[in-house]
Amino acid sequence: MAKVRDQKLYVTVPSLFRCPISMDVMRSPVSLCTGVTYDRASIQRWLDSGHDTCPATLQVLPSKDFIPNLTLHRLIRLWLLSSSAAEPFSPSSADHLRPLLRKIHTSDDDLAGTLSIIAEFSLKSGEKRRSLATFPGFDSALVRALAGSNSLIDAAENSIYLLDSVFRENGEKIRKLILDAREECFSSMVFVLRNGSMKSKIETVRILEFLSCDFQSSKLVAETRGLLPLVASFLKDGVEELNDAVLSLLGVVSVTHSAKMELVSSGIVEVVTKLLRACSAATAERCLRMLAILATCAEGRAAMAVEPSLAAAVVERITKAPKAAAADAVAVLWSLCCLCGNVKVRDDVAKRNGVVVVLLVMQRGWEEHVRSMCVDLIKVLKGPACKNGLGLELGCYDTKTTHIKPC
Repeated sequence: MAKVRDQKLYVTVPSLFRCPISMDVMRSPVSLCTGVTYDRASIQRWLDSGHDTCPATLQVLPSKDFIPNLTLHRLIRLWLLSSSAAEPFSPSSADHLRPLLRKIHTSDDDLAGTLSIIAEFSLKSGEKRRSLATFPGFDSALVRALAGSNSLIDAAENSIYLLDSVFRENGEKIRKLILDAREECFSSMVFVLRNGSMKSKIETVRILEFLSCDFQSSKLVAETRGLLPLVASFLKDGVEELNDAVLSLLGVVSVTHSAKMELVSSGIVEVVTKLLRACSAATAERCLRMLAILATCAEGRAAMAVEPSLAAAVVERITKAPKAAAADAVAVLWSLCCLCGNVKVRDDVAKRNGVVVVLLVMQRGWEEHVRSMCVDLIKVLKGPACKNGLGLELGCYDTKTTHIKPC
């Protein structure tokens, strides 16, 4: 029950919502092996200071692993957002927001808690998020918080959430601030990608794509140590939303030969091929785009040539794909069958009625370079097709396909 005293609102906080160490409302409740739940930041400080016991029970901890208490976290969030008790924690006016931003600029104490309060405010409505995006000093405070949270998972995740919420409103300035502090900010993003929740990983990948607005910024993102193999490894998880975000990002940042080589070395060709065979139509478009990009380097073509199911997977998708994705599929087949002249791939494509498929694709109407690739494919495939009994009689074509510049 809330009580009014001197025109200020005082709130009775449920005891289960308080951290036994700090006695504050828990922002990220985690349980120890003893069953007692603490706020993550508080118990981490306790353990980092050399203690090996549970603060509440004084039992020696056989394990110092945390287990997120998701049920309690959800109850606390609902209590903060839906009850009248939420108001003291919500910066509903400029007077509340300014000291929070000032605290981020001047102190690293309880950074996660400060960001959590701002995040709760942004959850209330789109209007609240828009007001945050344009609030004086918010963008610089947020970037500073991200740069300073490369070892604080709660603070880093809250920074990422807020960035993902507001960058569409004030994108250019935020992009510049992050790129100016890219070493620290990218370090925090990699930290979230390694240790954060699935939701935070998706948000981080989206932000990285947002930052990659031109060749130079894409190159900077791709050159972040360990980033490309780490992001590519997420494609093995089978979560469609994350897969789509990752493929979209990689398609944007793979602008240099070294970036493509790094991805090929990470085994992405095999992973994307497997994904292409079983994914949705929307994800398949991104897979074909990724393969078309990798096909522009010799290492990518070599990896594709030895991937046994790649040619078949591309042929199966090509006729049902939208026009842009079909053009990517044609580029992949042309790179392997014509540019590389790989006999095994030619045979695989021909056995799956590749000539007929290419002829069907040609009927959709194309720019000259795509049509030229189709004609080249028919010329190299008609020999294997005849051997397989298709007996197609095709006229002579003279083309000069130059739209792909091999690395």
